[in-house]
Amino acid sequence: MCGRYATARARTELLDEFQVRLDAVDKELEPDYNVAPTKQVPAILERPAGEGEDAEPVRQLRTLRWGLVPSWAKDLSIGSRMINARAETAHEKPSYRRAFAKRRCLLPADGYFEWYVMEGQEGLDKKKQRKQPFFIHPKDGGVMAMAGLYELWKSPEDEWVWTCTVLTTDAPDDLGRIHDRMPMIVEPGRWEAWLDPDLTDADEVRSLLVPAMAGTMDAYAVSKAVNNVKNNGPELIQPAVSGDSSGNRSEPMF
Repeated sequence: MCGRYATARARTELLDEFQVRLDAVDKELEPDYNVAPTKQVPAILERPAGEGEDAEPVRQLRTLRWGLVPSWAKDLSIGSRMINARAETAHEKPSYRRAFAKRRCLLPADGYFEWYVMEGQEGLDKKKQRKQPFFIHPKDGGVMAMAGLYELWKSPEDEWVWTCTVLTTDAPDDLGRIHDRMPMIVEPGRWEAWLDPDLTDADEVRSLLVPAMAGTMDAYAVSKAVNNVKNNGPELIQPAVSGDSSGNRSEPMF
């Protein structure tokens, strides 16, 4: 599961990092330290920039609505339930199959949040469990290129809405203690193939997805202020300290 993440890279940094040829974002990207479903998020994708059969795919930076809405959906509300797709089965699911074949994207992130169920709380009702939020990010401080799928949905007003979902996979043991699933990360050497809309063979595409190696990610407890989507700032990704303003108690790293 990936229900919140942080993406704070500057627009120019993303253009350079991903060697983007077409900047399709019409305003500066604002840092978002508490990305939640239905928000607009930066995405890297490749598709023809012009009309006609001879138009070549171009690498683009766009913003997409988080929560994939299939082309056949009646309204946008389904997207809030489709923020994640399992990497193991997305290629065969009706909602994701077409996007997996030719509408793949990369969703840049600085890290993501997961909630650890405190010891002794496992048997309680989920609403009563005490949970500690953790921020999980690459140890080297690099950008996380999360594997994503995108779709275009036509609204009743005849407008195209671009939406996306994050592919998830089993978390390695060191992260699996916090949560058993994590975003699938695409290594830089596989970006070109992953984004290639002409690569449509499901088995070849699946071979590009390799779970993150154990020991490459860092995780630490953060303030429970992240629980509220209205809170947004760099303090949300700072390690929790005793007696902070949220009343949060520092928890040890795994």
